[in-house]
Amino acid sequence: MSDLIKILLVDDHMVVREGLRALLTPRNGMEVVGEAADGAEAVEKARTLNPDVILMDLNLPVKSGLEATADIIRENPAARILVLTSFDEDENISAAIRAGALGYVLKNTSAQELFHAIRGVAMGSLSVSPAVTQAMLRDMRQPAPTPAPTSPEPALTTREREVLRGLAQGQSNQEIAETLNIEKTTVRSHISSVLNKLELDSRTQAALYAVEMGLGRLGEES
Repeated sequence: MSDLIKILLVDDHMVVREGLRALLTPRNGMEVVGEAADGAEAVEKARTLNPDVILMDLNLPVKSGLEATADIIRENPAARILVLTSFDEDENISAAIRAGALGYVLKNTSAQELFHAIRGVAMGSLSVSPAVTQAMLRDMRQPAPTPAPTSPEPALTTREREVLRGLAQGQSNQEIAETLNIEKTTVRSHISSVLNKLELDSRTQAALYAVEMGLGRLGEES
């Protein structure tokens, strides 16, 4: 990734895109490299532009933001998508995370909070507001598909719990590797093992699981 965070804006309202373009400037360490007004265009632009972060609205014509997110992640699992929307319902938040989004912020957030979320997602960290975190935790407490734990999972090794704690603190794979003094590939291996053992779909769900277990709070320092 270059010094400037390359961003693809996806929103069907031109005035919203213009406002975001005015905020996301090189002065703030960011550069808008493309725009899309619908979900199908977002998938195409993500493929050709390869941005560092995709700012994705959910309510889009042609193809929804959820569908576009899933398609982009299917083509490129390394894509980093930050949902920026006005929808705060629990089911929308959980669906976006299951689709592969790495962050979720609301359009009434402040500019500084948005910058923080973008930088976090660009680094590969989970970036959600406290209110969104609580919504996702509420969803995880539902009987299906993943019941919330009542005690630490005994099948996890000590190292897997340490990696899980890093996820709970919103750390990227590189940051976890540096903290634990292990290789980044080893971190990925541990995360895959944790997801398999806990029957979770993504690192985001694993991070929320860890928060529920009391291993950390999103965004806190190690």
